[in-house]
Amino acid sequence: MGGDVRTRTRAVARAAVRADLAQVAFDLFQRDGFEKVTINEVAAAAGVSRNTFLRYFDTKEDAVLSAFEARGEQVAEALRARPAAEDDWTALRRALDTVADDHRRDPAGALATARLILETPALRARLLEKQCGWRPLLVHALAERTDSAQSAELELLVRAAAALDCLGIAIDRWTASEGRLDLGDLLDAAFAALTVRQERRDPGSQDQ
Repeated sequence: MGGDVRTRTRAVARAAVRADLAQVAFDLFQRDGFEKVTINEVAAAAGVSRNTFLRYFDTKEDAVLSAFEARGEQVAEALRARPAAEDDWTALRRALDTVADDHRRDPAGALATARLILETPALRARLLEKQCGWRPLLVHALAERTDSAQSAELELLVRAAAALDCLGIAIDRWTASEGRLDLGDLLDAAFAALTVRQERRDPGSQDQ
């Protein structure tokens, strides 16, 4: 039991230091510009060595995007929790409410982060890379909702990728609105735009 407590205590302490370093880095990036701030400057501002900073983050980009690391798993867990009778597209949309809820809890912080990412090509590229890593998580969660997971793997991957594209577009629109629009509403609109509505009619049977 004592070992478990010590392990949890170390994990909490590490998370606290990581969060502090990320905040110091973010404040500097906002003030001086992401490209102009070096890792050495972030470390100095945080009162730690460069090596200490690099024990927590591999790159400057990771210091900004650390909050996104667990998000893919959170969305996947929300997807698994959706009712079994719900179609995959609806379940994906509802699972992304976890992201919309984060934005509603801290709109100012979310907007500041989104602006910095949108204005910084290196951050935008790194975020897209992270979101690509979310795809298999969502595919596995979707596969658990169907008995034909193996045969439908490509279809599930396309759905997961499309859902994440909808998320990216919705966040871009939300950022452009300065947070005035609701991210959930924007997600609804993005998902609706990809919903296929077609009359099941044989072209050859059309009235002459």
